[in-house]
Amino acid sequence: MWCSVLPLLVGLAPAVLFLLQLPDHTDAQGVNCEDYKYGRQDSELHDKKHPCSWKCLLFTLQWPAGFCQFLNNESLCRIPENVNNWTIHGLWPLRGRSCCDCWPMFHSDVQELEAELTEYWPSLLKIKSSFHFWKDEWEKHGACAACVEGLNSPLRYFQISLKLRRQFDIHKVLEAAGVTPSCERAYKVPDVRQVLAPHLGDKHEIQCVKDHKDRQVWFQVKIPLSHNLTLGCDHHGNIDGELESRSYPGRTPPPGHPCPPEDPFYYLPIDHEQPQRPCD
Repeated sequence: MWCSVLPLLVGLAPAVLFLLQLPDHTDAQGVNCEDYKYGRQDSELHDKKHPCSWKCLLFTLQWPAGFCQFLNNESLCRIPENVNNWTIHGLWPLRGRSCCDCWPMFHSDVQELEAELTEYWPSLLKIKSSFHFWKDEWEKHGACAACVEGLNSPLRYFQISLKLRRQFDIHKVLEAAGVTPSCERAYKVPDVRQVLAPHLGDKHEIQCVKDHKDRQVWFQVKIPLSHNLTLGCDHHGNIDGELESRSYPGRTPPPGHPCPPEDPFYYLPIDHEQPQRPCD
């Protein structure tokens, strides 16, 4: 029964879609196709976690020059020539580790979006194609979001993600405020948050990694969203670290940590020739 049942969600009646979004607090294992199809919430699911028990998503943007800093192996990182801006890391429902793996994704699902995805959601790893990056994100996170009507197919999931990327054009916002990439100038979290808060809400998180000089380097921004993609959803903790770390060979712990508010951090420039050593 682990098959192509999730696409049936598109045709579900509003009442059933409502049931699919009711919270559940049971275990995260063993949800089968029938549960997704009919949104069961009775005693049959006592030991199962409902696929739409999550309340918040994180839309995460990464800065390519920062991404390259956390890889242990310098030869792994690449920044395509057409990439000179913030890119999408993912759109992640905040939930447990289990996710329906019964809806595979194929190249034809996103073929019409490929040019835009290649620019705004590229793989920054030499050993992973952009399509495999997208496929991983759909199977690990997108399928969990598919209980929401606007996200209930690979095409819709990636369309919404690209729309959010256009909405949250933080490069433009930062540049207008004089916050630009630099090898010499460092920034403070409160100052950058003040610039971003009117556009991302007060609950966004600025994340850093350490570079080879042991400096805090800006890596990504996490923007919490509710089911209906409005800003400011309350959430506790981080996205599942195990799922996040799987995307990054050459690095064992999950990437990124909140930039310490009292320490300066660097917003490094992009260097396509030396992506991990842009200031050398």
